Amino acid sequence: MTKRVPELSLRAYTHGDAASRTAFSADLFRGLTDYGFFTLTDHNVSGELLEQAYDLSARVFALPEAVKRRYAAGMRGYTPFGVEHAKDNVRADLKEFWQIGHDPSADAPADALFPANVWPSEVPQFKDTFTRLFAALNETGQILLRALAPNLGLEERYFDPLVEHGTSLLRVLHYPPVAADIEPGAVRAAAHEDINFITILVAAKGAGLELLDRDGSWLPVETAARNLIVDSGDMLQRLTNGIIPSTTHRVVNPDGAENVSRYSMPFFMHPTLATPLNVLDSCLGDGKRYEDITAGAFLHERLKAIGLAT
Repeated sequence: MTKRVPELSLRAYTHGDAASRTAFSADLFRGLTDYGFFTLTDHNVSGELLEQAYDLSARVFALPEAVKRRYAAGMRGYTPFGVEHAKDNVRADLKEFWQIGHDPSADAPADALFPANVWPSEVPQFKDTFTRLFAALNETGQILLRALAPNLGLEERYFDPLVEHGTSLLRVLHYPPVAADIEPGAVRAAAHEDINFITILVAAKGAGLELLDRDGSWLPVETAARNLIVDSGDMLQRLTNGIIPSTTHRVVNPDGAENVSRYSMPFFMHPTLATPLNVLDSCLGDGKRYEDITAGAFLHERLKAIGLAT
């Protein structure tokens, strides 16, 4: 029997009775502790919106390189091919991407990292579609964190104020066809762990995502085109003292006829910069494995390690 990450229905939590909600929360917790991943059906992101997003992302990345580079603005807008690399890996990943975050808000904390979003005028529908997609994925993330909280001895809405004005990012990724003359050992996305609380990934157009299973083998992560894939990141690992691990994953290079463009849209759910990542009292066990640090300090440390900050 082929091993697969668990598949959960979000509707069981949002529309189910108390027993269904409890079962969903338990299955979510089990998926993250056993695999660090699960897939999600019956969610609140419309299939029509996802198809629009894929069509528009293909149009944006097909723009001339010189045009795309006009929209390079650090943590917003365009990041060119070959800039980011995995932590402790000197080879750049074979990808380019566009990043969207919360819009600047008067209600946000003074230290919030909220630069203005950057939108390509050449594809005017991009702004509306990805603003709506960001909002939908952000809502999904809040629901999942509410479902997770009781498993950690926390009140259901414990995470709400931490992520409401967090530094969450929607990253629109393009992995071009892999060229024959690439640097030996270079891959679409080298083995890495995510930085944030949780990542919600729109099932990619194209295979290649794999997780490092607990037995040391690489396990493909596959699901239907309109489903979501969820994984836990380093910040949640620190908060839970490793009870919920940050699972290593990668995107491998394609072979033969599969060597075509791959598009992917991960939503990285982050807390506010001031959020302490101190181990929760309920997770201390025999002692904490991680030193106290704020989310802002940890984020900067990790962005430096992958080439996106100095």
